[in-house]
Amino acid sequence: MRRREFVTLLAGAAAAWPLGAGAQQGERMRHVGVLMPFRADDLPGRDRLATFVQALQQLGWIDGRNVRIDPRWGDGNAGNIRKFAAELVALAPDVILADSSATVATLLQETRSVPIVFTIVADPVGAGYVDSLARPGGNITGFSNFEYSITGKWLELLKDIAPRVTRAAVLRDSTIAAGPGQFGAIQAVAPSLGVDLRAIDVRDAGEIERAIAAFARDSNGGLIVTGSPAATFHRALIIALAARHRLPAVYANRQYAAGGGLISYGPDFVDQYRRAAGYVDRILKGEKPADLPVQAPTKYELVINLKTAKALGLEIPATVLARADEVIE
Repeated sequence: MRRREFVTLLAGAAAAWPLGAGAQQGERMRHVGVLMPFRADDLPGRDRLATFVQALQQLGWIDGRNVRIDPRWGDGNAGNIRKFAAELVALAPDVILADSSATVATLLQETRSVPIVFTIVADPVGAGYVDSLARPGGNITGFSNFEYSITGKWLELLKDIAPRVTRAAVLRDSTIAAGPGQFGAIQAVAPSLGVDLRAIDVRDAGEIERAIAAFARDSNGGLIVTGSPAATFHRALIIALAARHRLPAVYANRQYAAGGGLISYGPDFVDQYRRAAGYVDRILKGEKPADLPVQAPTKYELVINLKTAKALGLEIPATVLARADEVIE
């Protein structure tokens, strides 16, 4: 069965399961909450959840038999995320899996006792989620999505594929710790590459559209889209605006390039969900989040969309193509 079909069946069946359904006689049904910031029909988000469910199954946790996996989808709306965070915590699950700072910050406002495993958080120490990477110290641990040094490589890539770029608009979410952090790391390398930067916040669609249109009025511009749940939620709009204004753009993860963006470089988020299942397994078996170190990515991927490059009139250098993990024709 394909992964997307599997997770669709999971979502459809979950509402009908009573709390103890499927548990073997004498075996306590464990409960794993999942809080995702995306829409329920977001395919990358569903792929991540399917990977997590399958990885848990390989560790002996069968959904509906000895564990109940209880997903909530925030639909990119802070109010929904707050509502579902409170709802999950009230259910007192054994552990909650949380995607990105958009969900983690809200969950920590609701509980300092329910174990939480996060994925795709850029700066968990700077955000105050953990005491240190080696010893998180509280009820939360997980997987960071990159070090800030990688963000400088996004600007280097932009110059590699579009040498005429002298201005770059950096789309970031200033409401999360990673937003200013990523922008600061790009600022550090910009002078050596001869690029002037402009920060654009990704609070809402109208603001994004107006800011990119204003930026594109002058020549030799390019875009860098940093990692954030808000940018991910608006990714279709951002990709369309880059194409409309003929702006070469570098994105923080694969789903942008797969959706028509020019080039992406970042960690393999699906792999983080696979690894997160290992931490959930250990917590279900009695270990504490405080004793499980926050882990950095182990897999990065460079994805190039040649169809988009052709539409922009760009020829991707052979040196960049040789480094690509995936080329979309």
